Amino acid sequence: MRLSLTDKVETALPLPFMSLFTTIAPITVTCNKRLAPYLELEVREMGFDIEETFITGLRLRGTLNDCIRLNLNLRCASQVLFSLDRFEARHPDDIYENLVDLVWEDLLPEPGYFSVTSNVQHETINNSMYANLRVKDAIVDRLRNKRGIRPETGAELRGAVIHLFWKQDYAEVFLDTSGDSLARHGYRKIPGRAPMLEALAASTILASRWDRVSPFINPMCGSGTLAIEAALIATNSRPGLFRLNYAFMHLVGYDENVYLEERGRLEEQIVEVPGLKIMATDYSDQAISNARKNARAAGVEDLIEFGLCDFADTAVPDTEQGVMIINPEYGERLGDIRELETTYARIGDFMKQKCRGYYGYVFTGNMELAKKIGLKASRRIEFYNSTIDCRLLEYELYAGRKADKPGNPEEDIPAGDADSTL
Repeated sequence: MRLSLTDKVETALPLPFMSLFTTIAPITVTCNKRLAPYLELEVREMGFDIEETFITGLRLRGTLNDCIRLNLNLRCASQVLFSLDRFEARHPDDIYENLVDLVWEDLLPEPGYFSVTSNVQHETINNSMYANLRVKDAIVDRLRNKRGIRPETGAELRGAVIHLFWKQDYAEVFLDTSGDSLARHGYRKIPGRAPMLEALAASTILASRWDRVSPFINPMCGSGTLAIEAALIATNSRPGLFRLNYAFMHLVGYDENVYLEERGRLEEQIVEVPGLKIMATDYSDQAISNARKNARAAGVEDLIEFGLCDFADTAVPDTEQGVMIINPEYGERLGDIRELETTYARIGDFMKQKCRGYYGYVFTGNMELAKKIGLKASRRIEFYNSTIDCRLLEYELYAGRKADKPGNPEEDIPAGDADSTL
């Protein structure tokens, strides 16, 4: 049984499909868990009205041309999904029967190439690949019947991408307009050891109190992701500058001129920040070399001052305000716990002695180690680093004696707690 979408769009699947790029329909923008508040901030700043925010994304309404703009601008997102249809499905055959009726010949170019992804939570499915297969079969059978040739399909996300969401008896099919995840911003050529995902790095910066003009200090910089994202945020340089292929480019009705205009706006909206000081240090010569190369690829090497030193020897500018953010090892993947206890205690000493007047931030997945810092956190902001439950600890490092007061971090600040539907 097909569900009515008349309260959301004019039709479930607007006709003709040539107008789909200018037809309003539901859009779901997904992100990694706990990044939704920062994704919401970005989307609102772009002028969109948000209908719903949940733990792994948000919903709004717009066109495929809006999806182009979202793909090029968002730092915290993973995928931008344009809804085609939703229906009731109790069995994999229901997926096939509903999708074989959609006019895929007006969506996918000839001969075309497409991939299928899915998020499936249904009792009849113990391997999501089977659900993907039923989607693929429906599309292939439809196109072969209409065109007389079989389209090419594969797992590589280099062409059009169809996404199935199926939970209990509710199914929805989307055009994934992104393809490869937006969470990887495309400039990082050398990831280094245990790198932070670019979308996570951007989110932690957006969660901080950095004003985008005062000093940004990043000891233990590793491959440089935090410092690079800070430079990109400060100059309003968007991820779309580093990527040339999106799934929306492989749909019938795609107008390259719309994309080129949007990409041109990315260049126009870059700003200069006179006197901007971003510092990244690491004790590893290889890490600094990698970070420089990544910064060069992102076009911000000249905005970052790199230093080869122990984190405690970082030369923090003496200013009235600024941000210091550090992402030490936390014993899950790297480092010896006993050595790390000493490191965390030294981080506390470094903040007290050299970062007065700043906001200090420690990103960690080990709260036992965090106790060794010996300072009281004013906020504990929840994140995940892959599957590791992490916190961004904020410390107000007063210029006077208040910074020396020991204590335990305050209660966690959750990054949204709504149930995820995608």
